[in-house]
Amino acid sequence: MKEVAKFSECFVCGEENSCGLKARFFMQDDGSVITQYKVEERFVGYAQILHGGILASLLDEVMIKAVLKDGTLAVTASMEVKFKRPVYVDQVIKLTGRVLENKGRVYKTEGEARVDGEIVGTASGTYIQAKGELADTLARSLE
Repeated sequence: MKEVAKFSECFVCGEENSCGLKARFFMQDDGSVITQYKVEERFVGYAQILHGGILASLLDEVMIKAVLKDGTLAVTASMEVKFKRPVYVDQVIKLTGRVLENKGRVYKTEGEARVDGEIVGTASGTYIQAKGELADTLARSLE
């Protein structure tokens, strides 16, 4: 499996972000991108339950990595997350993201999060290919 490029300071994947999740993302033969994350107590919202914003961040990242895997630098335009059930400390979340459609600079994606095979969250997203100064900034951030 080939690892997808990282942004060094990214909260989700950055190795240089001391507060971050440090998740690693890998390309699959079917074009999807996967990762997994073991829930840490420092990211709870309620007692022993992962904060929904962390799950949303992981879903956002796995979807944008599906765009980035081919070298396209993009940013999130919109995202919808559906939470199906709570995720608890020490559970391992397995996430998958894929591009559904690409029209010009616009990418439509979907993401899914599972614990023990059960869906705990889903997402759909729209990502826009970066241009100009923004694209240059993103390119400089790549590890």
